[in-house]
Amino acid sequence: AMAVWIQAQQLQGEALRQMQALYGQHFPIEVRHYLSQWIESQAWDSIDLDNPQENVKATQLLEGLIQELQKKADHQVGEDGFLLKIKLGHYATQLQASGGPRAGAAGPGGVPVPCPAQAVLSLQNTYDRCPMELVRCIRHILYHEQRLVREANNVSGGHGGGEGVGPAGMGGCSGGSSMGVVGAALRQGVLWVPAAHSTRGVGMDHAMLSAPPQFSQLSQLGPQERLSRETTLQQKKASLEAWLHREAQTLQQYRVDLAEKHQKTLQLLRKQQTTILDDELIQWKRRQQLAGNGGPPEGTLDVLQTWWVPARAVPGGWDRVLSPGAVLSPAPPRCEKLAEIIWQNRQQIRRAEHLCQQLPIPGPVEEMLSELNSTITDIISALVTSTFIIEKQPPQVLKTQTKFAATVRLLVGGKLNVHMNPPQVKATIISEQQAKALLKNESTRNESSGEILNNCCVMEYHQATGTLSAHFRNMSLKRIKRSDRRGAESVTEEKFTILFESQFSVGGNELVFQVKTLSLPVVVIVHGSQDNNATATVLWDNAFAEPGRVPFAVPDKVQWPQLCEALNMKFKAEVQSSRGLTKENLVFLAQKLFNSTSSHLEDYSSTTVSWSQFNRENLPGRNYTFWQWFDGVMEVLKKHLKPHWNDGAILGFVNKQQAHDLLINKPDGTFLLRFSDSEIGGITIAWKFDSSERMFWNLMPFTTRDFSIRSLADRLGDLSYLIYVFPDRPKDEVFSKYYTPVLCESTPAKAVDGYVKPQIKQVVPEFVSASGDSAPGGATYMDQAPSPAVCSQPHYNMYAQNPDAVLDPEGDFDLDDTMDVARHVEELLRRPMDSQWIPHAQS
Repeated sequence: AMAVWIQAQQLQGEALRQMQALYGQHFPIEVRHYLSQWIESQAWDSIDLDNPQENVKATQLLEGLIQELQKKADHQVGEDGFLLKIKLGHYATQLQASGGPRAGAAGPGGVPVPCPAQAVLSLQNTYDRCPMELVRCIRHILYHEQRLVREANNVSGGHGGGEGVGPAGMGGCSGGSSMGVVGAALRQGVLWVPAAHSTRGVGMDHAMLSAPPQFSQLSQLGPQERLSRETTLQQKKASLEAWLHREAQTLQQYRVDLAEKHQKTLQLLRKQQTTILDDELIQWKRRQQLAGNGGPPEGTLDVLQTWWVPARAVPGGWDRVLSPGAVLSPAPPRCEKLAEIIWQNRQQIRRAEHLCQQLPIPGPVEEMLSELNSTITDIISALVTSTFIIEKQPPQVLKTQTKFAATVRLLVGGKLNVHMNPPQVKATIISEQQAKALLKNESTRNESSGEILNNCCVMEYHQATGTLSAHFRNMSLKRIKRSDRRGAESVTEEKFTILFESQFSVGGNELVFQVKTLSLPVVVIVHGSQDNNATATVLWDNAFAEPGRVPFAVPDKVQWPQLCEALNMKFKAEVQSSRGLTKENLVFLAQKLFNSTSSHLEDYSSTTVSWSQFNRENLPGRNYTFWQWFDGVMEVLKKHLKPHWNDGAILGFVNKQQAHDLLINKPDGTFLLRFSDSEIGGITIAWKFDSSERMFWNLMPFTTRDFSIRSLADRLGDLSYLIYVFPDRPKDEVFSKYYTPVLCESTPAKAVDGYVKPQIKQVVPEFVSASGDSAPGGATYMDQAPSPAVCSQPHYNMYAQNPDAVLDPEGDFDLDDTMDVARHVEELLRRPMDSQWIPHAQS
């Protein structure tokens, strides 16, 4: 059969650790290794340890061991052999040292009795005066080696073993990180605990079981011999009991030390968990909220799950976005590694509890382990519930009867094997009051504020990425139940939230957690006309919400610079432009909001803006709020004027008087484009042309509806007397690349089907008559089609691009859009004519 030592070297995991624990100062593992054949060839079991006459055989075995060891040492040659030669010779000298068994020699059952005061010295044991203890020790070692090898062979190549008892550490952590500190603290000075526990436990068991049979054999002896033997056994029994008491105390101390090490470990884990969950995860959620206002993308959750960090810092705070090509460099895992360490510690605490149950010793350990178990469960609970994250938020302006999507994810799902029993996630819409009650742990069972279709989804595990997530792709809000509104609050100020909840089983149903998470606040609308006011509510909430707030409290007043930052962020995102609001633009907005004439931005730095000023009260002399006007500007830029804004061709944020002041010293034909003060989403042309009637001309504002018929560039091209874009850029240099291509000259006047093709031009009759321009239809006009038509196209529809048609693209009647048209017409009819506007016409 294969030598036991050869097979023992193949042990893994717990079995290997148990085998290593058999060796120590009482019998070095090097002796076992280099004399393995000789040791296994001796008849250790033939010696009766209780028969003093067998001491001669034991002495012969001791002498043989020393000779073999010295012989092995003498045959070591070469540079590497020198150190081994000295070491083996030292072991041989120690084994044959004179004197009786000292502290550290093997006790009853072959278990070494430790000498705490001299633990650092090697080979304190001497078997010269007690060779029987050497036999007992080697028999004990061989017995357990054979048992471990046999058990490993029975597994037929299975796992190496379970967890150790020492607190779990993490190899491979970065030296300077907190996680590295945790790992280092866990690795230091704990490996001796399982060894001591295992060895002492076996020794105590052996000692307690071997005494009774010896007493039972007394009845077979004669009276005198029995009395002598009984006295000897009583002395041995007293000695054994004293030894057992000492061993129990030592083992108990080891258990206390281990529990205290676990306590320190859990303190480090709590600290690290606080850093990840309460700092970094909250910061990620805040970035996600600001992204709802157009801030930089919050970053992938993989950063937190697998701990990747940017290779370089991104300057400029939220105003700078990490470019798509930015390099991410790997670092030790965060949430997943934290979950792994926490779970290992839980397994080892449970292992320690099991060992204590196997060999109960009265003392404080049971209570300490119970407290540790409770603490580690709380840590796992906090980890699981806090890493249940909404990766993709539902839309914050949510229209009923409209499909929407969301994604939730459990960052530690893969490490804790939650996917082995895939959980189902349910989505429910609840009100602000219900959300408050939920966070206070008040009863909200089965309460909701509406009905969501397709609101259940099973979490899926993606092996390649290690992510566990649920993708809600086709949710739809069927109905909403609104609460009683307070005071002047409108329906577009009422906040709801989507509650996602599930139940996770961890560790093969050992632990079950109920988890819930709330989406960012959502505002529910029923038709498109409510969208701009709902967006204002969301903007204010995203910008000024504070971490840890009561749902969904926001300040009623904020500093003007804070609002400027939020408006600029939203503006750049909506217009999809890198050209944000300048200092001059912000001064204009402040003058508009506060009805002020100050042109210094610093004068507004300490001014506060209330929610009512922002989007509840109309601007002085107007029938709209500040936000509604600003939102109209973003809308017209986004839909029709984005390239011109990016080119710097639109000055935009100036009033009528400021426009005149800018143009007064410019040559005739210089013009600028500014946003209308009186028309939401309107943009007007102001130009200088000194005539007998006036010097400054202001064209009635164009709106989205006008630009859907003919573009701004084409309208400017039609007006030949507009020559320079303020301050002095030639018009065609700025706008010619956006002109619609001219119709082919070869096209006959009459098409083959008999229809005559129309053309649309921008004309200003009042200016033409005042300026004496007698050739409005001459070469100064650019004759252009309303769209880039091809010559062979037989039909033309001037309203083909009109997004406000009564029929939608599918041919269905759209009541909302029709009502918008009706309201617009009604508003135009009610509006008094501004005598300074010059009406424009299309001919």
